Amino acid sequence: MSAEQPVARERSGHTAAADGQYLYVWGGYVSVADHEVFLPNDELWLYDLESGLWEWRDMCGTVPPAMSGTCGCIVNEELFIFGGCCDDGQTNELYSVDLQDERFSWRRVTLRSGSLPSPRDKLSCWVHEGRIIYFGGYGHKPLSAIHDPKSFIVDEASWAEDIFWGWNNEVHEFDPERSSWTEPQTFGRAPPPRAAHASASIGSKGYVCGGRIKETRTSDVFCLDLNSWTWSEIVGLGLAPVGRSWHTLTAVSDSSLFLFGGLSVDCRPMSDGWMFNLETKGWTKMEHQNKAKPRLWHTACQGRDSDVIVFGGSHDYILLVDKVSVVCWPLQRHADFIASRASSFQRQILRLPPKLRTAVQKRTTFFRPIGYLRWISAANWKN
Repeated sequence: MSAEQPVARERSGHTAAADGQYLYVWGGYVSVADHEVFLPNDELWLYDLESGLWEWRDMCGTVPPAMSGTCGCIVNEELFIFGGCCDDGQTNELYSVDLQDERFSWRRVTLRSGSLPSPRDKLSCWVHEGRIIYFGGYGHKPLSAIHDPKSFIVDEASWAEDIFWGWNNEVHEFDPERSSWTEPQTFGRAPPPRAAHASASIGSKGYVCGGRIKETRTSDVFCLDLNSWTWSEIVGLGLAPVGRSWHTLTAVSDSSLFLFGGLSVDCRPMSDGWMFNLETKGWTKMEHQNKAKPRLWHTACQGRDSDVIVFGGSHDYILLVDKVSVVCWPLQRHADFIASRASSFQRQILRLPPKLRTAVQKRTTFFRPIGYLRWISAANWKN
């Protein structure tokens, strides 16, 4: 690894998605002199999940505006981003890029049928049977479009003439194959409107945890059956995490969700990690060595072998951006350590498990001490 090896710049409010080979990162902002500065919208960063190296790609096509708070996901090897906040405010445009096309050309998705959701940011989504289901967020609507105060809570501090801002609990579905939007009717007890919440999916179930509702933040858990469109609240037993927003929720098994970080009710950045067991409905607080390293408005994606990849975020109250990205991957941490001392471990390398041995052998072809120091810094969540 050369000293010029590119590394994605620190950021918050970005979007990230993984496909098993790469982690793709786009957008977000940094804080300069207490001002938000959006990062370039014509670049895409790829993090190789096996080699631990970053790649930078220039993008072309109909490039979306520079934004934060977008919602991103991958469907059939295509990266979609929806919503977000740019210099002109929230948007409801949908963009995509074919990840198999090395030109990485953006296109603005043309609507064929249905109606676009209202502009919003800080929402979440699930992917189910080739479709994208979006939930919640903070955005604006004309007064004439606010039909149900239970599904759109007006932010009384934000309005202009007949345009009102607020939180919603709407469910919208986009079908990429038909390029169509629908708003399915849901049943059961829906979560209260919210934004900056966290979500994850397991099978045909989509889960929502926490988020901001007006001036409070919660840690409640709701489940949406993506086949029957039925909501249900999952009431946790025993000790539970405090209410928060700008945290992440990641599926790590068929019955477990991992919650990390966020901003507490009293606006305190947090570094705690929790595991929620869907079978026992119990929370378990995870012990780790980085409790003094808080993080919020980061991203977390499932890697390989149930690993969780955390990238970016702020280590202080929002707008103060973290200095170093974070990637948590036990296998790569061991591989980097061994590769850095390959001359001392030549015989032992041959005895390693196949997966770890392959990872080490790839690293020994380009490894340099500066890369090792950078990786250890990231692996240990340095700020």
